[in-house]
Amino acid sequence: MTTAPLKIDYLATASLIPYARNAKLHSDAQVAQIAGAIKEFGFNNPVLIDDEGVIVAGHGRVLAAQSLGLEQVPCVRLSHLTEAQRKAYRIADNRLAEIGGGWNEELLRIELEELAERFDFDTGLTGFTAADIAALASGADTPQGSGALSERFGAPPFSVFDARAGWWQDRKNEWLAYGLASEEGRSDSLIFESETAKNFGRMHGGNAPKGTSIFDPVLCELLYTWFCAAGGVVLDPFAGGSVRGVVASELGRHYVGVDLRSEQVEANRAQAEILCKPPHPAPVWHVGDSRNIAHLASDVRADFLFSCPPYADLEVYSDDPADLSTMEYSQFITCYREIISASAALLRNDRFACFVVGDIRDPATGLYRNFVADTIAAFHAAGLALYNEAVLVTMAGSLPLRINKQFTVARKLGKTHQNVLVFVKGDPRRAAASCGDIQPWEGRADE
Repeated sequence: MTTAPLKIDYLATASLIPYARNAKLHSDAQVAQIAGAIKEFGFNNPVLIDDEGVIVAGHGRVLAAQSLGLEQVPCVRLSHLTEAQRKAYRIADNRLAEIGGGWNEELLRIELEELAERFDFDTGLTGFTAADIAALASGADTPQGSGALSERFGAPPFSVFDARAGWWQDRKNEWLAYGLASEEGRSDSLIFESETAKNFGRMHGGNAPKGTSIFDPVLCELLYTWFCAAGGVVLDPFAGGSVRGVVASELGRHYVGVDLRSEQVEANRAQAEILCKPPHPAPVWHVGDSRNIAHLASDVRADFLFSCPPYADLEVYSDDPADLSTMEYSQFITCYREIISASAALLRNDRFACFVVGDIRDPATGLYRNFVADTIAAFHAAGLALYNEAVLVTMAGSLPLRINKQFTVARKLGKTHQNVLVFVKGDPRRAAASCGDIQPWEGRADE
């Protein structure tokens, strides 16, 4: 071992000679990453060479320097090493960096988060890809693992909700064990189910009882905790089953829903009487046409507008002419826009709204009707702006058994996703502040 001070010389990049047997590979992507780091931080790690200018360590840095057009780079001559030592050092310099203690992932995550959030720094320059950082932030495959995002928010707040994931299904089963029975009041009243509905498996489970639509309680839980403050008021103009009301109660939100069918509302109220006990606020359902929501919910000043509307004639729930599911699409959209406008008027300023929708096909042509875009346009007309858009990946249900003919004959893809549209009324930052701190649901306490 030498104790002599190392001397740094700036040598012409073109004069450096790559080692002919260099076993370390450098992909174009890695060289580009090194070049990016040099541009950002400077050339702070000298190239190690022998007395003839043959590179001992730093082949990747030299390639990066050449790509940047650097005429000179700092070098250190390892004159004190024998030929055997130089050969061994070429291997050891790379191998020792690959093995060892790894990372303290929690501290690494904190450092990367601070770089991104406090300094608005491009963390890609650290050598960690976006996928690396996402995996680090998410932790284990399940939100119940060690992932900091999951612990803080209940699930990583990304734009894809995977209802097929094991943790999601476990969470859903926990809610169902609570006693949710959203199909009550619906199985006998669903008078028509379109072929599109059969192919879609409409609501989020994909394995609901035939002829019913079950809203996913896990999605409901996440959206409440993310976009509505504890103690806030939720307004739902297309109430349907009991799930959104019961979950709101369990999470300490005050729920007000409107549904056209008295039998559905009666079933919802009966379930709430069983499941929603003090100190949880009791959900409220009104019977009536949601076009009259300004009258039906005249005392409501909502903190969150949240619903899953009927998808035109995807499912027909009754023969009442006021039921939107019985209408032709053009008439449906006109009434739909009226309801969104009237509901949005009951939403406080600087608050969020969310509709869970999915596109639907015209039964005559098989073409999509663009229902998602029509929903966005209706909210824009009501004075709200689209703020977040996510995809809910749903269970396939019986679709694999039916898709063969559908795809062979018409090349129609089996639909196993829905769109989660989040809108904002007013200022997004003030709306976010109104939501307060996020407190993920920890499961129902024994009562």
